[in-house]
Amino acid sequence: MTDYRRDTRLARGQVPPVDRATIHAYENATPGPFFYQRDAHPVGFEAERLVGDLDGGHALLFSSGAGATTALVLALLEPGATVAVAEGGYFGTLALMETELARWGLNVVAFDQTGEAPDADLVWLEPCANPMLTFPDLDAAVAGAHSAGAIVVVDNTVLSPVLLRPLEHGADFVLHSATKILAGHHDALLGVVSCARAEDRERLAGFRTLSGIVAAPDPAWLLLRGIKTLALRVERQSSTALELARRLAEHPAVRHVRYPGLGDEVAAQYVDAFGPLLSFDVADGEKATRVETGLTLIENATSLGGVGSTLEARARWEPTRVPPGLLRLSVGLEDVEDLWADLAQALGG
Repeated sequence: MTDYRRDTRLARGQVPPVDRATIHAYENATPGPFFYQRDAHPVGFEAERLVGDLDGGHALLFSSGAGATTALVLALLEPGATVAVAEGGYFGTLALMETELARWGLNVVAFDQTGEAPDADLVWLEPCANPMLTFPDLDAAVAGAHSAGAIVVVDNTVLSPVLLRPLEHGADFVLHSATKILAGHHDALLGVVSCARAEDRERLAGFRTLSGIVAAPDPAWLLLRGIKTLALRVERQSSTALELARRLAEHPAVRHVRYPGLGDEVAAQYVDAFGPLLSFDVADGEKATRVETGLTLIENATSLGGVGSTLEARARWEPTRVPPGLLRLSVGLEDVEDLWADLAQALGG
């Protein structure tokens, strides 16, 4: 299948039976590639092969995106190391590092990823940052970090390898919360790290086995199922998100819209479409709640990237980091006119 183009490889890739066995017998007193599920299992291996192919690297599945983040930091860094994390990105990453991982001696610095990163041992970038939608000059950011001796991790959850392949821009690691766009159906919890170097994958695999944060067979199978339609979903979601962003920018109840497709020249250098995620501000938290409760089609729920659209006021989870009226919208596969009708009536309430 390697001679075929990406969409053909996605559509025709193998989805093996769900093998839930936690052990596999040795042959001639020798363990095979799958001997204990915490180390590796057949469904996970196939999912890793497929995501690695998409990213152009060596992939490894974890039980969640947060688990993958934990593995990257603890497996690669020593106590006292400094991590520079893009501000305006996924709040769970920064919260994990500033609370739990900081107790292990990690120094955490948040920085504006549209500029230069501070000196650090690891630089954490997030194109189309969730929920502030900032976009770094990826080539310059990676080159600058490497020149200072830093490891570069790119959280590519929002864009997916359909729109951006950070390893091609020099990143050392790419992280996906595969719960979101890769699996795409709000029914599988898992994370993926793709490594530029095979030896780094082996280091992370050893940490994963010892720590037990491996993805189980069932969510790995759901990832393989969902990823078959990834390119089609991302194309549709991106086009709908752009149209909704344009209309929201003209709505009198909307004060500000964040979407790189609305004239972000840096983002346009790297991607041809801008993904399913956007955010916009209404007057205040009270108005944001009225919009949430006024929806009839779009689901008032957290997370992003699924086939069904979701919207939520992010100040509920990160009140010190976002405006009180910020609403995050993840665009699904519904008809754009139905989505707009729901948004317009909720904004008018």
